[in-house]
Amino acid sequence: MNRTLYGNLIFELSKKGRKGYSLPHDYDRTHTTAELPQALRRKEAARLPECDELTVVRHYTNLSHNNFGVNDGFYPLGSCTMKYNPVINEEIAAMKAFAGLHPLQPADTCQGALEVYFNLQQSLAELAGLSEFTLNPCAGAHGELTGLMVIRAYHESRRDDARTKVLIPDSAHGTNPASAAVCGLEVVEVHSLADGTVDVDHLRELLADCGSQVAAMMMTNPNTLGIFEPRVLEITELVHAAGGLMYYDGANLNALLGECRPGDMGFDVMHINLHKTFSTPHGGGGPGSGPVGVRQGLESFLPTPRVVFHEEEKQFAVDAPEGALGSIGCFFGNFGVMLKAYAYILTLGRENVKNVGPLATLNANYIKERLRDDFLLPIQGLCKHEVVFDGLADKSTGVTTMDVAKRLLDYGYHAPTIYFPLLFHESLMIEPTENESKETIDAFIDVMHQIAAEAKSDPEMVKSAPHNTPIGRVDDVLAAKHPITTYWKSIEE
Repeated sequence: MNRTLYGNLIFELSKKGRKGYSLPHDYDRTHTTAELPQALRRKEAARLPECDELTVVRHYTNLSHNNFGVNDGFYPLGSCTMKYNPVINEEIAAMKAFAGLHPLQPADTCQGALEVYFNLQQSLAELAGLSEFTLNPCAGAHGELTGLMVIRAYHESRRDDARTKVLIPDSAHGTNPASAAVCGLEVVEVHSLADGTVDVDHLRELLADCGSQVAAMMMTNPNTLGIFEPRVLEITELVHAAGGLMYYDGANLNALLGECRPGDMGFDVMHINLHKTFSTPHGGGGPGSGPVGVRQGLESFLPTPRVVFHEEEKQFAVDAPEGALGSIGCFFGNFGVMLKAYAYILTLGRENVKNVGPLATLNANYIKERLRDDFLLPIQGLCKHEVVFDGLADKSTGVTTMDVAKRLLDYGYHAPTIYFPLLFHESLMIEPTENESKETIDAFIDVMHQIAAEAKSDPEMVKSAPHNTPIGRVDDVLAAKHPITTYWKSIEE
């Protein structure tokens, strides 16, 4: 590997006096720059790298090749549904007619955008089995917070202020208790059974003890182990009987898409990750969108602004009804993500959207059955969109889930989710999504078998992986405790 292209920092490629541009000597900058207050000016010139344009372009282009995404290869990240994003969706989102809009311009000048917004709300409501959606939240966790705010507002409107507890299974995504805490609610943990599903007997005990204080129960179905909750209707009935509402974490909705709907299971409020289930793979912290839907009777608590259709005027409008939460973010949320989601739904249509969940389930179960001899499968039976192994079946080698994940990098694969869910010591969670072909999945399975064989024949080699990447295995603890944030700090120390 050429260190000049891959191993050097841009500062290390710098040569004093080298430039990639030139300006006329008599260039007058006064008409293009604002006068900065003296207190904000540097006392000395910034120590920036000095490189020619070709070096800069090559350097950052090669750095970009070190990033991994669904356009590069199989991305089996569990519970995150890193689905392929069709190019046409990006083209639609980038159209000048959409990209050039301003969120404060009059509604009569952007009827097309409002129609997309409104139609997407309607489509999500139908797919989820709920009454109405808001598209304002900008992420899944943001949607969770918004949904819990809706639930809290509902109880407060009934003067039921004692309901401050949220029941959350111990297998839940970490954002669930975090969102509840941010909303000022108290988290009460619900135990899981050995098969990963909710312990309904423990739930009954909790409801008997503090049912009058329960605002809601948060859960996803299938759960974080990829297991469908067979007693979900019983769970929702118990919580409703105690006066609480049911919140559906939509992170795993991809497994059910087209097969069944959260609203039909008895859920009152839910969020959907558009950046998981409906195109737009998420990486590097974004982009995202977490629309929140509610059952009939809770619509008035959704946040503003709302996009509505006035039948008499045959026109879309932006509404801010009384009693709503108010704004929970800037303007209308991530509109570009919504455009891609709407294009994705229209592309599939009614006849094909029903195939998403079954194909994702088929792929996950195929991987489960092919790998169960080399990797420990703690929960038998049918999984849904993802499968969780508890590391290698042969523990005598000392090779861990972390080692397997690092070795996968040498073979050109992004690692699955590791050490989550927390129910197993060596969790390794694989989610193939419905997009992947049998050939792609077979190639991944072959590599996993190869790593299992290497763990037996040469465990130290696996433990020291990766070997073929620009950077080897880093000390995560040292990097977290003593991060080197700038080039100059690293050489001066």
